[in-house]
Amino acid sequence: MHDELTKVDIEKMKEELEYRRFTLRPKLIEDVQTARAFGDLSENFEYKAAKQEKNRNDSRIRYLENMIRTAVVIEGESKADEVGLFDKVQVWLEDEEELVTFQIVTTLRQNALEGLLSKESPVGKAIMGHRVGDRVEVKVSADYSYFAEIRAIEKGEDPEDVPISLY
Repeated sequence: MHDELTKVDIEKMKEELEYRRFTLRPKLIEDVQTARAFGDLSENFEYKAAKQEKNRNDSRIRYLENMIRTAVVIEGESKADEVGLFDKVQVWLEDEEELVTFQIVTTLRQNALEGLLSKESPVGKAIMGHRVGDRVEVKVSADYSYFAEIRAIEKGEDPEDVPISLY
């Protein structure tokens, strides 16, 4: 499977990867060696913690390498009157009788608590390419869906200051 990411997403991952490889990893290896010198490894909490942190970093390095290698680079372009990547959208949720506003972003930068929804999320998939006034069905699962109406679209740009997710 390929993740659709922007050039900014790829650059952010490359920056993090470089930091983790060349700054953090040597420090973590040193921490493991220092903790190992404390003695009996079966009862050495510092060693176990240092080893766990090193392994967590190595796992993140592998994750980032895989994401960069398999990513499909996309542009955030859409028609002026359609919902597209990076647009801020006001949606009326019929069941909740609530007006919500959020921005559509790539999967790597989603954060629902901050109003950043992935274009791959149920809401993102439902509204992408639609216009103001369109009523769309948001399919959450095979058994559950709800309707929403697009009330406003504010064309947006790549929010480069939004960090990528940890996983």
